[in-house]
This record gives sequence, structure tokens and C-alpha cells, in this order.
Amino acid sequence: MAYYESVLVFRQDLTESQVKEKAAKFTEIIKELGGAVKSTEFWGLKNLAYIIRKNRKAHYVMLNIELPGSAIVELERRSRIDEDVIRFLNIRVEELSTTQSIMMKKTTDTEEAE
Repeated sequence: MAYYESVLVFRQDLTESQVKEKAAKFTEIIKELGGAVKSTEFWGLKNLAYIIRKNRKAHYVMLNIELPGSAIVELERRSRIDEDVIRFLNIRVEELSTTQSIMMKKTTDTEEAE
């Protein structure tokens, strides 16, 4: 099994609860494909660098997953089909990080400064 960091970018007009439901849906898809989700991070609503499908902002979710290499193609196909996903990126890594990502550390540091 290979390790992947998968970032899903969802439309801005979804609520946080809808985004969490979508993340749970993708978790179920990964389990169906014979993989496992090791951790999930919700990065929140962020500004996009440029407009994508009439969206100026988007909800970001990162999944650390363990999945067979042959199944990643099916996961990407299903991400393309979902109308709420405006972008996605799957990166193969040697090992999964056990600490928070840079995006989560940034928001934690900002909250501590206030």
C-alpha cells in the first residue's frame, strides 16, 4: 500500500457541515477501494489565487490516506465527477506525517496571537 496526501477543494457556497459530510463521503470511498484514512484536516474557507468556476473562495480538506496505487485512479475519477469538488491534488509520500500540517499550524499560531 502506498501513502498519499490528498487535498480536496470544495465550492464556497457549501456550509461547514456539508463539507464535513463530503469529507466523510470520500473517506467511505477510500475504504470501499481498500484503503484507510489515517487523519483528516479541515483547513477552512480560504481565498483562491484566481477564480475557479465562478468561485473566489473555497473550503480545503486534507486527507492522509493509505491506498493501493491502482485505486488512486478511481479516487481521482470520482473526485472529477463530484460537482462540489472544484480541484483536487493527490501526492504520494514516503510516510505520513504524524504532526499537524503547516496550514493548521498557521491557524493555531494566529489564534494564540489574539
